[in-house]
Amino acid sequence: MSGKRRSYETGHRPKFLVVIDKTPECARAIHFASRRAARTGASMIMLAIVDPPDNFEWIGVGEAMVEEASVAAKKSLDAAAREARNAAGVEPEQVIRVGNRAEAITTLINEDEDISFLVLAAGTSKDGPGPLVSTLAGKASSTFPVPIVIVPGSLSDEEIDALAG
Repeated sequence: MSGKRRSYETGHRPKFLVVIDKTPECARAIHFASRRAARTGASMIMLAIVDPPDNFEWIGVGEAMVEEASVAAKKSLDAAAREARNAAGVEPEQVIRVGNRAEAITTLINEDEDISFLVLAAGTSKDGPGPLVSTLAGKASSTFPVPIVIVPGSLSDEEIDALAG
């Protein structure tokens, strides 16, 4: 588990963490977090998670797959950072990790004592809010190291602006 959050101590600044993926609702989380960060004087950190290759006996092939996926993740992070700048003038940190999504998120939060909120967006499908929201906001939420903000995926930019500032 993480230690004490230091977000509001001298020399520190709270951070909103957004997980960047290819889901349509990800843009809702970016918009909310960037608007909220700008409004509160916080900063923003974006995390892209690369899935490790499954059962590759040839190390070189697996490494090449991770490298290719990391390049694609960087492009996604750059596009998401543009969205944050356009929405609220926020310049986010960008982080890429390889591994299990829930573990990568928790590890980053434990490493960065300024992360104060995890911002996720719920999908709008009849199948539920999406696997990441279901995993983190479900059983793990009672022991999660920071509050989880779940933005409804159906909210428009204008509706988010009215809520986030």
